[in-house]
Amino acid sequence: MRYSRELAYDAAPEEVFAMLADAAFREKVGAAQDVVSIDVTLTPAGAGFTLVSDQVQNTAGLPAIAKKIAGDTTQAVIREEWTDPSSGTIEITAPGKPTKATGTIRLSASGAGTTYVQELDVVVKVPLVAGKLEKLMADNIDAGLTTEHAVGVAWLKGER
Repeated sequence: MRYSRELAYDAAPEEVFAMLADAAFREKVGAAQDVVSIDVTLTPAGAGFTLVSDQVQNTAGLPAIAKKIAGDTTQAVIREEWTDPSSGTIEITAPGKPTKATGTIRLSASGAGTTYVQELDVVVKVPLVAGKLEKLMADNIDAGLTTEHAVGVAWLKGER
């Protein structure tokens, strides 16, 4: 399943990139998403950085079919590889589970602000219900981005 989301920030691309490259911001997003635990590792790499966010997420509220696969909690590992301040790749995996999302992330100037675009291929390898589970995974990714955006807007206004 293809997933795409575009977000707008009222800050220059350099400011948005600096925010995304800040472990404290990533931890604050995890707290706002009510993750059970989060371990953030950010490593500078040339003009970009590598992020690994290893999270344990609560699965309360998921449909029974998803909880059967995921359990009461599930581990999600988000890996972003930013080659420069304008683009990177993203991979979201759940170790031991038949799910994966891979794609790209881009930042671009938009007037005085920044446009953030994330495009993913969401894949769940479970016969008969893969499409339904891919939609559910995409919805969860979307909800996570909505929360990240809200935290980001506040962060860029100085609420840290």
